[in-house]
Amino acid sequence: MATVISVRFRNGPKTYYFDPGDLTVSAGDDVIVDTAQGQEFGRCSRGNHTVDDAAVVQPLRRVVRIATENDRRTDALNRQREKDAFDVCEKKIAAHGLDMKLVRVEYSFDGGKILFFFTADGRVDFRDLVKDLAGVFRSRIELRQIGVRDEAKMLGGLGICGRPFCCAEYLDDFLPVSIKMAKTQNLSLNPAKISGTCGRLMCCLKYEQDAYEDAAKRLPKSDSFVLTPDGTGNVTDINILRETVSVKLDERQEPPRCYHNCEVCVLRSGKGSRDGIEIPDKRPARYVPARREEDPFFANEMTDAPDAQDTPAPEESAEPRRRRNRHRGKGAANPQPTPETAPERSAGQSRRPRRGGKGGEKSVPAAESAAPATPAGGGEGKKRNRRGGKRHHRGAPKNSEA
Repeated sequence: MATVISVRFRNGPKTYYFDPGDLTVSAGDDVIVDTAQGQEFGRCSRGNHTVDDAAVVQPLRRVVRIATENDRRTDALNRQREKDAFDVCEKKIAAHGLDMKLVRVEYSFDGGKILFFFTADGRVDFRDLVKDLAGVFRSRIELRQIGVRDEAKMLGGLGICGRPFCCAEYLDDFLPVSIKMAKTQNLSLNPAKISGTCGRLMCCLKYEQDAYEDAAKRLPKSDSFVLTPDGTGNVTDINILRETVSVKLDERQEPPRCYHNCEVCVLRSGKGSRDGIEIPDKRPARYVPARREEDPFFANEMTDAPDAQDTPAPEESAEPRRRRNRHRGKGAANPQPTPETAPERSAGQSRRPRRGGKGGEKSVPAAESAAPATPAGGGEGKKRNRRGGKRHHRGAPKNSEA
């Protein structure tokens, strides 16, 4: 076991082990470490801890010191010098007419070396460019060509998922990704949907590949001859995430039915003839999920449970209706009339006074409120408003004649 600390450079996702020696370093402390390129400024991501000797890349370099205030000012000055060097290099590239794209510039901590990272479609002869840059900066110049994935890792950004790039966030190295992974996961093969900002296949295709491959081994292949609780049939579609299959039954002329993987028994894997296949007498048991109320897909498709839309709503009791109607009026002591009390009203008594009417005006009797009113004669169905004009009765037509 070796005692090390984890250090990151320029807020990159990859960590490197260094020997702290007698120093006690905490996470978040800035340190000066000894590297193959000389002394560098980095930040500790994890303090003193022990790791296996097999995880350490020999030789294990040491931590020179914990960064001081002067070291931080030197690092800030180098960042400002990198911006100026970036502008100068772009002008030199345009002057030489080179087909290359400058990505980033890095100064070493002591300022004795400058690294220029660029991308290009092919090989670029930049020997004259190096001579010009060395004459301007009076330092050791190194130009390094990188790929489009490394460019996205250095620049950073947001992916189509709305989160920062995985390569710039936490991935140490790039994982190999192939188009076969997209086919296994039943994704669209449209390059615009499975490609990242860098133009290559998305790194996240690798995350769930092992789970898809494991599920594909347990599920039957397409067009397999299987036995279900409802009879025999052929597999038409496979849902790897749900671990379900769609089976076209032989005995029923209906669309394919969906079954869980544990509900089917494979009699023949893949395409082929059914000759000589013995069908068991005992059919597989029907799958019932542990919590059916939280799995409506299985509750509606796998069992004979009624659909939620076909279940009639429970009738409302009379007590809540009476309580709600009682509070519709101005006071609690204003109950609505019941059919038993309605006949006891007089013929001219109103069920409820008409709003805005005068005290002497007539209202609709209780007996007439239940059925549409018929045209009355003369002024029976008419009454005057405040302006003296005539207003027709609700139940009478506007152009009725006496």
